[in-house]
This record gives sequence, structure tokens and C-alpha cells, in this order.
Amino acid sequence: MMEEEKEKKVEDIKREAEEKKCPVNKALYYIEEFLAGPMCSKCFPCEMGSYETKVRLENLTKGIGTENDLQILRRIANQMLEGSMCKKGKDTAKFILEWMDTGVYTEHIEGRCPDRECLAFIEYRVIPEKCIMCDLCKEACRYDAIIGEKKKPYLSGYLPYEIRQKRCPKCGDCLTACPYDAIEIIDIKAEVKV
Repeated sequence: MMEEEKEKKVEDIKREAEEKKCPVNKALYYIEEFLAGPMCSKCFPCEMGSYETKVRLENLTKGIGTENDLQILRRIANQMLEGSMCKKGKDTAKFILEWMDTGVYTEHIEGRCPDRECLAFIEYRVIPEKCIMCDLCKEACRYDAIIGEKKKPYLSGYLPYEIRQKRCPKCGDCLTACPYDAIEIIDIKAEVKV
């Protein structure tokens, strides 16, 4: 009975992980939840491999991943697939390997998240041409990360709206609050090249 409950938990974790857009975030979520719950810690490849996989995936999502991280991830997943004694460990390895050859992990090493979900690679920006200075984004921001002045009739010289990047947690509240699509998500790497 206990084994069935744990197995069900693994399937729940996989289903929750699939809700993420970015494959690297999916894998990281899966590993974190696997470590927190159904991992039994009975075999070395699974136990040590899962912890090391978590570290390497965190490096990728934080923008500090290297080609070495990618090689180690592949090696760990292959060893878990061969050496894990239970289905849970083997399924975890398969989940990690599923995305290895798609190029998504490599893009993270190069400083891009194609799904714009890894916060280290994106910024929220106000598009001045679309912004009507309505103040809705500023009101929605709980972190006081947006500066600017609400437009008043017959006055000029307003401070335009912008997002202070050091304060912005990239929660997306401003994006959903703006009815004019005046806030966009941009890739930091693409912005640097321009």
C-alpha cells in the first residue's frame, strides 16, 4: 500500500512538472519534489544522482550553467537509469534525459530560455509608445519596482514609467494589470547584442 502511494506521488509530481513551460524548470521542479517526497534513498545512484542533478539544474536556471554541467547531467541520468533499483529512480532519469537532445539545455548555457520562464534570462520592460501613464501597473506592483507619474489633463513634463530591474522580482503582476500591453518580457541576452 505504501509503495502504491509513493508511486502515485511520483505521477502527481510529473503532472505538476508538466505545467511548467521551460523543460529545465520542469526537470528542476521534478527533482526538487522527488527529493522532498517519494525518493526512498535505498540506492546510491539515485540518491546521490538526484542531489547532484538538482545542483546542476539550478546552475542552468540561474544563468551560471556550463557545458560541464550538461555533460555531468547526462552522465548522472544515464547512471541513474542503469543503476537505480526501483522504477522511481529510472523514471526520474528518463524525465531528465527526455529533454537533453532538444537543445534547450544548451540554450540555457548560452544565456537564453526559449520559454522565457527562467528569471535569470528575462526582464520586464515598459514600452513607452504604448504606455498611457494610467498608473495601473504601479498600483499592481507590491515591490515598488515601477516608477513614473500618472498623467493628468493639461499638464506636461511627466516622469515616464519604467521598471527598476534591481527591485523587480519578475512576478508578472504588472504585465497582467496593464490593459494596453505596454509591458513586455524581453530576453536579456538579445538586448545586450543590440
